[in-house]
Amino acid sequence: MKNTIDLSVVILNFNTKDLTRQCLLSIGKSRLGRYRTEIIVCDNASSDGSETMVKKEFPHVTYIQNNGNLGFAAGNNPGIRASRGRYVLLLNSDTEVEEKTFAAMISFMDKHPKAGSATCRLMLPDGNMDPACHRGIPTPWAAFTYLSKLEKIFPKTRVFGEYHEGYKNMSVPHEVDCISGAFFMVRREVVDAVGPLDESYFMYAEDIDWCYRIKKAGWQIWFNPDTSILHKKKQSGRSHANRDRRIVTHSYFLFYNRLFYTKHFKDRYPGIVTWLVYRVFDIELWLLKTFGVGI
Repeated sequence: MKNTIDLSVVILNFNTKDLTRQCLLSIGKSRLGRYRTEIIVCDNASSDGSETMVKKEFPHVTYIQNNGNLGFAAGNNPGIRASRGRYVLLLNSDTEVEEKTFAAMISFMDKHPKAGSATCRLMLPDGNMDPACHRGIPTPWAAFTYLSKLEKIFPKTRVFGEYHEGYKNMSVPHEVDCISGAFFMVRREVVDAVGPLDESYFMYAEDIDWCYRIKKAGWQIWFNPDTSILHKKKQSGRSHANRDRRIVTHSYFLFYNRLFYTKHFKDRYPGIVTWLVYRVFDIELWLLKTFGVGI
């Protein structure tokens, strides 16, 4: 149909006015061809003038004002529910897209009808790929190999490289278990089938949870290295210069990854495994609060 929206881009903003501006400017340079998009900015009650900026400089953007800082899942969900596209893309405000990225990813999804969701290559400012865009499900074994640095020593082996699936060929498209919420494209039928993001998560692990539910419903998740975006990661949160803020956000990381384990894995593993997993979270949190660093 002529008036069909192909892609709904949902961007969550929380006091990131300048980053959001650069993200929207990069989107404005997209070469879409026959594809049609809509842009939705969800704002978690920012106090930095973001609303005025978006409405003045980008009047075509749909702006949704949330009632407070709702976190990532509850902050994005109003945009997901308001979206009309065949595909929905969660896009971080700290990203900049290439001119052909949207068109390439829409075409990729059209050619892979079993793909429930997909991502592209997320490149960090230092030129390396953001490992969060190419992950396995964090089972107890995968998490152990990551924390123990065994994955770092043997990144290309399947037995020790499950956490980031480094044993796969990064130069060709392939299936993965988990992609990042920074660039998370999902098919409309999948949203309808499995629901939006789980609002039990405030920040961290909600993208892993969505991936797990999508795969459990029988859909595939794909990594497409043939196109990329810039992800200006680590400008806040767990890598922030302020120690208190770093501790708070890392505590969120631990709490919501523990929630993911409890929700999906607790009943799958023997009690001793769950006990050990919880003790690791406890030790990590103690180290964080005592010394300001985790494992």
